[in-house]
Amino acid sequence: MSEIRLPASGLAEEVLTLCKEKQRDIHLVTFNLGEEYGVPIHQVQEIIRVSGVTMVPNSPSYMEGVINLRGRVLPVLNLRKRLKLPPKDAGKSSRIVVAEVGEKVIGLLVDAVSHVIRVAPESVESAPEEVLEVDTDYITGVGKLKNRLIILLDLERLLKRENIEVGDITAEGGNHGEEN
Repeated sequence: MSEIRLPASGLAEEVLTLCKEKQRDIHLVTFNLGEEYGVPIHQVQEIIRVSGVTMVPNSPSYMEGVINLRGRVLPVLNLRKRLKLPPKDAGKSSRIVVAEVGEKVIGLLVDAVSHVIRVAPESVESAPEEVLEVDTDYITGVGKLKNRLIILLDLERLLKRENIEVGDITAEGGNHGEEN
C-alpha cells in the first residue's frame, strides 16, 4: 500500500485528485457459499451473527424470515437457496450480511464471511457466456486473484430477478401477511 504525498501547494483539489486515483480499485466483501462470492463494500452496512430469525408464513422459499436489528425489522434472504445451491444448515461460521440494495435494507444469510478485499478493475473479467443462463444476469463478473476466483454479484439485479420487494416481506405499515 503506497501512501499519498501532499502536493507542495496544499490545495484540496490536488489532494482529492490523488485520493480518487487511489480509489479505482474495487472494494468487496467476500463470503462463502461453497464458492467465494463478492459484493461491493459500499452496499454492506454490517455483518452480524445469525440469531433470532423469525419465519414469515407464505414467504418465498429463499426467505429465511425476519430479524429485529436494533428495533428495525429486516428480511433475511437465504442466499444459498436464492442461488439454487445445495442446501446447508446454518453453522457457527454462518453470518447475515446486512446490505443496502437501492433504498431497501436486507439481510443475506451466507455460510461464512471471508474478507474485505481490493481488486484491481483489470483483474475482473465478465463471466463467460457459456456458464450464464437467462436468469443469472446478477453475476457481473469474476475477480481473479492469485490462486482463487471470486464471483461478483449485483444485489439489485439478484433481488429484481425474483421481484422481491423488501417492503412486502417486512410489511411496514402494511397488512403483515394477512389476506385482503
